[in-house]
Amino acid sequence: MYAIVETGGLQFRVEPGMKINVPLMTASEGSSVTLDRVLLLADDDGVSVGAPLVDGAIVEAQVLEHGRGDKVVVYKRKRRKGYEKKMGHRQDYTRIEVTGFKKG
Repeated sequence: MYAIVETGGLQFRVEPGMKINVPLMTASEGSSVTLDRVLLLADDDGVSVGAPLVDGAIVEAQVLEHGRGDKVVVYKRKRRKGYEKKMGHRQDYTRIEVTGFKKG
């Protein structure tokens, strides 16, 4: 039993009980969220593929924490010009735990 959901412009394959990091959400820690952009839902009845979304299907999840990812170093350089620039970036994320699916 799994689903493919879209959140924050990214797609994730999720199963009940799975913990994943998704792009930052506005929900507070400990609250529950519903992901309604379900692209594919596979369960005991078979596989439902959306066009583009599966009608009435939602994935329920609980927000565990908010955090920041590892630093990504961006380095730019132009040869023979004396130009060098080094920058860092840390992406914000929300860690969620998938609690279940609902098929409508």
